[in-house]
Amino acid sequence: MHADTVVGRATSTPSSAEKAVAPASAGASLIDGTALAKIIRGELAEEVRELHARGVTPGLTVVLVGEDPASAVYVGAKEKASREAGMTGETIRLPADTSQAQLLALVEQLNADGSVHGILVQMPLPKQIDPDTVILHIDPKKDVDGFHPVNVGKLLIGQADGFAPCTPAGVQRMLVHYGVETRGADCVIVGRSTIVGKPMAALMVQGGAGADATVTICHSRTRDLAAHTRRADILIVAAGRPRMITADMVKRGAVVIDVGMNRIADASTKSGTRLVGDVDFEGVRQVASLITPVPGGVGPMTIAMLLRNTVRAARRTLGA
Repeated sequence: MHADTVVGRATSTPSSAEKAVAPASAGASLIDGTALAKIIRGELAEEVRELHARGVTPGLTVVLVGEDPASAVYVGAKEKASREAGMTGETIRLPADTSQAQLLALVEQLNADGSVHGILVQMPLPKQIDPDTVILHIDPKKDVDGFHPVNVGKLLIGQADGFAPCTPAGVQRMLVHYGVETRGADCVIVGRSTIVGKPMAALMVQGGAGADATVTICHSRTRDLAAHTRRADILIVAAGRPRMITADMVKRGAVVIDVGMNRIADASTKSGTRLVGDVDFEGVRQVASLITPVPGGVGPMTIAMLLRNTVRAARRTLGA
């Protein structure tokens, strides 16, 4: 049985060495997503070698429509990580004026291609294409993003044979890896997106390791946000607003997971910008016990769990 993060539970058991926490320069210790993602990719490389021996090479195909710079960088990282793990990592780039019918025809071709085990259509899509229609056309067994309604439903009811979205699955793996006690913990999630907030809540409320939490979802209409965040033992922030969570909004000793990635102006850098999260890192790390940095926290885990889902999809073709 291979260690895996699946819908409803995290089944991996970290070693004592894996639980080592990198100290921050002050206050909270850092949750090192880059280091953990490297461990996961090493596990996956071994699984891929086993699959090679049985005549299967896990294949991930990413479809990129248009020239969105951030999407292009992210897609390039996915392709590179796939190949480093011994997988087939292909990116199909389509022009921005691609029609919805053309994209759907491509998705159907990939559904029928036995060498492709995972399909990911990179969002956002140009305005002439409806993302929900595209997601519905992806074979749920190849939906390694975990966005198809079939996989969403399996996640919600706790069925372990679906795919959980990669970012929430990565966050849960972090909590397990660092030995965070989630059973009975107050877990507050800021953000209700279908990509992070809602599936994160569904994972945390299930039974099992890295879950069994009491979950609250906060959003733009929540009254007195700070009253909710201050009672959180585990605070997961995915709201898309730079540094919105400040130290006075965090319970002392809380575990803080910052999913946000926002580019702000910074004249001191060569590019004139820098990445920050949804959490005021410098302030919050003075009161938290564990905290993810941005960058180097959740981001690398998202890609690692995408590869994990693809390897799972490939293994299923062997009935495993």
